[in-house]
Amino acid sequence: MNTQTILKAFVDKAVISDEQAVLIADYEKNKSFSLHWELRSILYLGIVLFSSGIGVIIYENIDTIGHQVIIALIAALTGWCFFYTYKHALPYSNGQVKNPKKLADYILLLGCTTFLILEGYLQFQYNVFGTRYGLAVIIPTIIFFFCAYRFDHKGVLSMALTGLASWLGLTVAPLSVLAENDFTEDRLLATAVILGTVLCIAGWASEKQHIKKHFSFTYIFLGGNLAVLAAITGILSDNAELIYIIAGLALSAFFIQRARFAQSLLFLLMGIVYGYIIITYLIFSNIESDDASFTFGTFYFLFTSLGVVYFLLHFKKFLGIKK
Repeated sequence: MNTQTILKAFVDKAVISDEQAVLIADYEKNKSFSLHWELRSILYLGIVLFSSGIGVIIYENIDTIGHQVIIALIAALTGWCFFYTYKHALPYSNGQVKNPKKLADYILLLGCTTFLILEGYLQFQYNVFGTRYGLAVIIPTIIFFFCAYRFDHKGVLSMALTGLASWLGLTVAPLSVLAENDFTEDRLLATAVILGTVLCIAGWASEKQHIKKHFSFTYIFLGGNLAVLAAITGILSDNAELIYIIAGLALSAFFIQRARFAQSLLFLLMGIVYGYIIITYLIFSNIESDDASFTFGTFYFLFTSLGVVYFLLHFKKFLGIKK
């Protein structure tokens, strides 16, 4: 359905006047089209392809070029990226810094990526870190944290948080939390809950202390997913179940509170969905009879489904968003 059809329907129903319809049609016809996200996607894709291309060139010409030359080229590119970013950076501020030179953000991301390539190459070829793999992970993590705050870059902050989790033997990527983390080990399970909770607290503190408030979403989203999914896994595995129940429900309540504060539908969904899973498991795990479980479950899921419909219709009111 095109704009003209919609406007004609509004005019026929006396929702708007003919003059208003003409003004809206002229605006839709002549308004500017933003290429912001298209250009960002192309630049990010370019960084990925460039990094991949370097890897292919190295693989195919390693015997001809030589290891020292390749290392020198990668190091030179990495150094230039960090120098370019520093040269064009604005002074540090606890608030959000919007650099008019958008290219600097992508150059910094490229520099961090090539730094990882350089470190991995040195470890693979010369074993510079030996068996101290934790050291190889924590060094770029510290550098990325510094760069994220100094140059105000959320993408580099995500890389730093990923490195911190890797240093502890975890991954914080939302789609890989359950697939790539070995939650069968109690130590890792507890570590995941603690790390995720600490990241949530860090996000909350960044807003309260007005230090890079816009970083709070990244901290809470990555850390919260990790902690709650680990807590749910702990509940299902019956290992220190009470602790994980308290942690999971507390974090779910925290998400709902953050959703109301930030008017975020994503945090609201996280809090409600995770809380619903935990509460549903607790209810049905304490019903011993299969017949009682089936009967109660029929009504339970019926009414909770109605609750979902009501929630979808009124979530803006709950979040305090004006119509």
